[in-house]
Amino acid sequence: MSYTLVTGGSRGLGFECAKALRALGRTVVLVAKDESRLKGAAAELDCEYRSVDLEDLGAARETFTEILERLGPPETLILAHGVMSEKFAKTLRTTNEEWRRVMAINLDSVFCAVNILGKPMADARSGRVIIFSACLGRMSGPGTAGGLAPYRVSKAGVNALVRNLAHETSHGARGFLIDAVCPNHSRTDMGGPDAPLSAAEGASTAIWLATRAFDASSSDDQERLTGLLWEERQVVPW
Repeated sequence: MSYTLVTGGSRGLGFECAKALRALGRTVVLVAKDESRLKGAAAELDCEYRSVDLEDLGAARETFTEILERLGPPETLILAHGVMSEKFAKTLRTTNEEWRRVMAINLDSVFCAVNILGKPMADARSGRVIIFSACLGRMSGPGTAGGLAPYRVSKAGVNALVRNLAHETSHGARGFLIDAVCPNHSRTDMGGPDAPLSAAEGASTAIWLATRAFDASSSDDQERLTGLLWEERQVVPW
């Protein structure tokens, strides 16, 4: 079965990705925590869904394993779930509980999904993994230091995971692509109502990555590069 799995699919960026891909005729499976909201999103898009709290890694592993066993590996895996850390969560003030909450959701569950679902995709030399990261997880550039420590470090971890797995899978030469996306400041539950971009605009680069032509021998960077952080279809320095 050819399908796309989208985490965080009940709302925001994940829902916009799923909505766009359904409009293209893709089969979609949604994963999210809020079952009531998830059920409504799945009904609107006419697709399957699984409700799971991804902070619980045991439950996450069980859910991803069940999906793999029943449906096989996805053609495309979009990991759009995530949480923001508390506003004043600086490194020397963050509690163990807050650190673990953010890391579990933003990084550990991402590893879990890629470890379980990405492995057969890579083994088959086919498939695309797109992970929503953040420019706050960069190690260079403006606005990359100070405050929101758990969130920033978790997203830096996502960027490192993407880069490392791309190296391990020959940067797309074997047919397996993995990329990170910075959606910029978008109007989602996390971004707030005053953000400059709509959720659809924030999701647009992920949708492009899920559908773009790829040729590792192309001279066009947009067609030959993977294992990077993208924003507005352009590579963002780590």
